[in-house]
Amino acid sequence: MTTSTSTTKVVLVTGASSGIGEATAVRLAAEGHDVVLAARRTDRLDAVAEKIRSDGGRAATVRLDVTDADAVRAAVDSVVQERGRIDVIVNNAGVMPLSRLDALLVHEWDRMIDVNVRGLLYGIAAVLPHFRRQGGGHVVTVASVGAHEVYPTSAVYSATKFAAWAITEGLRLESDPSIRTTTITPGTVESELADHITDPGATDYMKAFRRNLIPADAIARAISFALAQPADVDVNEIIVRPAAQR
Repeated sequence: MTTSTSTTKVVLVTGASSGIGEATAVRLAAEGHDVVLAARRTDRLDAVAEKIRSDGGRAATVRLDVTDADAVRAAVDSVVQERGRIDVIVNNAGVMPLSRLDALLVHEWDRMIDVNVRGLLYGIAAVLPHFRRQGGGHVVTVASVGAHEVYPTSAVYSATKFAAWAITEGLRLESDPSIRTTTITPGTVESELADHITDPGATDYMKAFRRNLIPADAIARAISFALAQPADVDVNEIIVRPAAQR
């Protein structure tokens, strides 16, 4: 059941077809926010949006490949045109095809850089003009504990997530205080990310690493907390991991 609120926000969530993105869209809609779900898999998007609407929430969908700068800008502009503003972008879309560097899976390195770094930058570039015109907005970046530590097979992935953290921190330092920034840093979470791994060694390593998982809604709750703070409070980073993860 949707809870009415006087602080309803228009929120665009990328990578919203599953995992953290789906959980975030569902939770924010249940809290009364106007949510736009973006991802490439329109069948999954439609199913999530229908669930939200059946529970009384507001949800729309847009097919989006975050590696296409023009498409990201068009999606954001469309949200503003239809709703009059955009208050939050949750830059959640990401991939994690882990592998050792000597596996030389260069095409997978390129994919991680394109989605995890360029996709984030394109999202920021699309919303900043609107945030400045509106006099405010909130950029949420979903990073990873890999931003703070490197594991065997995670060199490139960790590099992209450190870049995501650094870009978001740079945005905070450069922006007017009316534009808030939050980096959400998950540990091991129930998601499809590990399904992207093709390297056998990395697959075996991740089976052990992912013994302890927390639900995606744990991350959604952290995002909700950051968005709910008053305008003079900027939650810059939240690290959320399983209690058993060491």
